[in-house]
Amino acid sequence: MVKNKPQEHKIFAGNGSAELGKKIGEFFGQGLGGIKLQKFSDGEMAPYYTESIRGANVFLIQSTHAPSDNLFELCLMIDAAKRASAYKVIAVLPYFGYARQDRKDKPRIAIGAKLVANILTAAGADRIMTCDLHAGQIQGFFDIPVDHLDGSAIFVPYLRALNLDNLLFASPDVGGVKRTRSFAQHFNAEMVVIDKHRKRPNEVAEMRIIGNVEGKNVVLVDDLVDTGGTLCKAAKIIMEEGATSVRAVCTHPVLSGKAYENIENSVLEELVVTDTIPLAQESEKIRVLTVAELFSKAIKNITTDGSISQLFI
Repeated sequence: MVKNKPQEHKIFAGNGSAELGKKIGEFFGQGLGGIKLQKFSDGEMAPYYTESIRGANVFLIQSTHAPSDNLFELCLMIDAAKRASAYKVIAVLPYFGYARQDRKDKPRIAIGAKLVANILTAAGADRIMTCDLHAGQIQGFFDIPVDHLDGSAIFVPYLRALNLDNLLFASPDVGGVKRTRSFAQHFNAEMVVIDKHRKRPNEVAEMRIIGNVEGKNVVLVDDLVDTGGTLCKAAKIIMEEGATSVRAVCTHPVLSGKAYENIENSVLEELVVTDTIPLAQESEKIRVLTVAELFSKAIKNITTDGSISQLFI
């Protein structure tokens, strides 16, 4: 009786996550596979594998910030892997772009997160792995398995090591209450909510705190930080209400526009982020924690049919 040949497992990284992919490969215990990206003068991309992937489980690591390039590069990588007879193609998106467009919040608008889910599935992905989606229900946009990793596994140990007393967690909006409550429960701490009203994207018109922050060391919790305007304004109001200190933990450092300037000039003690998106520049107020070990463990558990939920804290 001939036994089935065990599957090979190969990890590749796109240009948007080259450094993170390298770290994940090191934690996993093997280097990244060979892939090259040919680029034409008009911007067209043509990624191709420089080694055989026939019959292999192929993990493709690519965050889709700057999605015009990185999302499409990922789709081409998926298509190339399917055409090269990969056994399974697992798209690993540490940061899932377009996640903020998860519903129709005004008439005649696209649901970008659902469209991206359709595109990745149509490209040929057999499975998706990501971290801290803007809204957990985005997993339901896919008809293929989704492994949704939890960034609290990175942040909670860091916050514990700070040994802060009178700890209080704050959600920067109503939508982040569930995420913030989860953090608060780990520390048996209370939480408050920032009620905000926007006139237009990236611009907050009105903001107020629901709860008491006086004498507390406050930690703002969010899935991403974009321009930093909302976060910095929330931190300012928290300090004006009598807090002892305020810092923020945000998984995905999108950091566009004047974000670095806003953070440097803010009352934030520090902004703690992960490397799901590489920083455009360094800042004394921004501390980066790596998700490489978390993703490498998740990949290893998939290859051994192990549990992903055991990686949560």
